[in-house]
Amino acid sequence: MRLLIATGNEGKKRECAAILGDLPVELVSLRDVGVTAGVEETGSSFEENAALKARHYSRITGLPALADDSGLEVQALGGEPGIYSARYGGLDSDEERIALLLDRMKAVPGPERTARFVCAVCLVWPGGPEWTSLGTCEGLITRYPVGTAGFGYDPVFLVRSEGRTFAQMSPHHKNSVSHRARALREMKVRVKKWLQGQIDRSGEL
Repeated sequence: MRLLIATGNEGKKRECAAILGDLPVELVSLRDVGVTAGVEETGSSFEENAALKARHYSRITGLPALADDSGLEVQALGGEPGIYSARYGGLDSDEERIALLLDRMKAVPGPERTARFVCAVCLVWPGGPEWTSLGTCEGLITRYPVGTAGFGYDPVFLVRSEGRTFAQMSPHHKNSVSHRARALREMKVRVKKWLQGQIDRSGEL
């Protein structure tokens, strides 16, 4: 069986493959199946946007499709950038979006710089049901970027439990604590049980 990892983000694809790679399925990317067009993310939540993408790519490829939608929620900014994290302020690069975030938070004192990363993962079976899982990771926004690994807001997100940013972690370490890893691990358990015949596609035992 082939399972489509429905993202054009290379960083996300690597993280998904690292966690799901030992499933007895062939993981394929949008590039592998010749899909280049994106999906308009019109949902009002991470869960809705993940489902929109998974449904679309499953429909046009005929494959079970796994998509995620994730973002950063900053308490002092009323939850911004939230579902608009990848297009915050209409800016085109991670560096520009980080600069905008830090500028808007320059007057926020350290104890109030709380934030969390959220990831919703949706797996859609062709002609069948949808499975959804959610993962979060709590942290603080730093005053300047720290570290060179990762992508997106990783250099300014200090993981509370680790005392360092995602950008200071190896990919393996990040995959042990991140929001996306938590959502993917939950989904992986469900897929394994289905492949072993322990549950049907509705998710019922």
